[in-house]
Amino acid sequence: MKKPKFEFYTRPNGNNEFLIFYKKLPKKDQAKLFATIDMIQEKGLLIAKEMEWIKKIDNEIYEIRSKVSSNIQRALYFHVKDDRFIITHGFTKKTQKTPLKEIAKAKSIKREFEEENND
Repeated sequence: MKKPKFEFYTRPNGNNEFLIFYKKLPKKDQAKLFATIDMIQEKGLLIAKEMEWIKKIDNEIYEIRSKVSSNIQRALYFHVKDDRFIITHGFTKKTQKTPLKEIAKAKSIKREFEEENND
């Protein structure tokens, strides 16, 4: 199995939801989140799942999991094709379950991506 390659989606309006979120994080949280993404790309999805770096949310959406002390960061993503994955956005997790509004946002961005790339 090929190693995954993650991309940060830039919306048609020019906004990159993930990078906007990322830039607002404390430096330690930024470093940990990027290190987690790098490790997933380097080690692959099977090891990432075993290490609990990623989790399947539903049939379409997955999450990258990052934590620095009590700060819990999540980046939601979806699979495009082969080894290509798109990170839709990120958020700071404050509850046990992933908020439904964040899942809905990821699905909306996924649909937008598919409409923009239907060639």
